Amino acid sequence: MIHSAFLVVLLAAQNLSPEVLKHVADGMAAQKAGRLDEAIVAFTRVAELAPALAAAHSNLGNVYMLKGDYAGALKPLRQALTLNPKLAGAQQQLGYALLATGYAAEAIPLLEKTKSVDGLGIALFQAGRLAEAVGQLQMALDQRPNDPELLYYLGRASATLSKQSYDALRAAHPGAARTHQVLGEIEAVQRKLPDAEKEYREALRIREDTPGVRLRLGEIYAASGQWEKAEAELREEALRRPGDAEVSYRLGSALLEQGKMKPARAELERANGLAPSMPETLYALGKACLADGDLAASEKHWLALLEMERETALAGQAHFGLAGIYRRQGMPEKAERNRKEYQRLRIGAGK
Repeated sequence: MIHSAFLVVLLAAQNLSPEVLKHVADGMAAQKAGRLDEAIVAFTRVAELAPALAAAHSNLGNVYMLKGDYAGALKPLRQALTLNPKLAGAQQQLGYALLATGYAAEAIPLLEKTKSVDGLGIALFQAGRLAEAVGQLQMALDQRPNDPELLYYLGRASATLSKQSYDALRAAHPGAARTHQVLGEIEAVQRKLPDAEKEYREALRIREDTPGVRLRLGEIYAASGQWEKAEAELREEALRRPGDAEVSYRLGSALLEQGKMKPARAELERANGLAPSMPETLYALGKACLADGDLAASEKHWLALLEMERETALAGQAHFGLAGIYRRQGMPEKAERNRKEYQRLRIGAGK
């Protein structure tokens, strides 16, 4: 936004009347003080007295935007761009105003031109251009990590695109192995584990080497505490896909749950080598090292986890484990500090 004093000088240089300049100054002062209704009255008067002045309409549209009246901003912003199509800021503001009032398709060219990746991603989603929307929203999240609006729209766009792909798969290939895998994944999400197992088994009957199916079988066995079955499926998957870090992590976790500490540690270290510094792997690796009697390695992995995550449930569990290590090492202050962090995160999670 142009500073008010500079704007008045700029407008004065255009040989505007003292009355117009007074309304401009009044509008800027009201806007600065947060009296937006007064600013709208003043800038409306400026637009009436100097209808050919693009900045007058742009300023009026800007105040409507500040007030959250996006529908009210449309007319003055459109008029500003009619008078001066290259007016700085007006293109972007009109793009956001159009998006906010449901005119997503009309907003897209303006948001593209002004490189407004967040608004563009949302507009593309609302216009049904899902693949493009996912890319733009991910770019926007790279700039503003964990933004709730962007996370919401990226989740919606990804889920809708995924559903469309799955629906197309089921319609075109109802008897394919991948179709049964998708059906199994849907059943697993709904916690219908026996039905999920049945679909996964059918996928393997149709195509024994379907990638990822045994991994999913291992997950549903793990979810029901059937660790030997989980291990068997995950070992088979690991033989077929030795470079998949998730498979290695899941297999290591299944071994850990059965008390097979040394092979669990070896598998989890392999997973960490394939995909370094994944928090879930580091936590499980810390547990395996602790059970194997290697306190130093356990501490190292949990501290590495806390470098990446500080406010999650997993971070809380790492603090809990560290508190135990420090108690065993005769370091009561460090043990108490980690215990308090564990309690804080536990209470914060509502547990």
